[in-house]
Amino acid sequence: MNVAVIGASNKPQRYSYQAMMLLKEKGHKVFPVHPNIREIEGVVVYKTIQDIPDMVDTVTMYVGEGTSNDMIDDILKKTSRRIIFNPGAENAILRDRAKDRGIEVLDACTLVLLRTGHF
Repeated sequence: MNVAVIGASNKPQRYSYQAMMLLKEKGHKVFPVHPNIREIEGVVVYKTIQDIPDMVDTVTMYVGEGTSNDMIDDILKKTSRRIIFNPGAENAILRDRAKDRGIEVLDACTLVLLRTGHF
């Protein structure tokens, strides 16, 4: 599964970094997104979700509403299946627009979903 990690971090203590590593470990193709980081553990980081060359099945959000509001149209153009709002990353506008397009929306922790087999 192709997974975009919006708000990816190169700091091991950050949940977005941990999620990225666990997604890779579980066999998912990970596309980290951050405007100021070029690479994380040998994986290319994309400045925007639109820069990802492949379609994305799942977007996992690690940025707050103030940041993600500017990304709504790009996220909706690029994802086909699901958006996960990790704690603190909820965005009601993005949630409603995604649901209107038939995209599944979850308020959940990606790490918990992966560790419990519910991803």
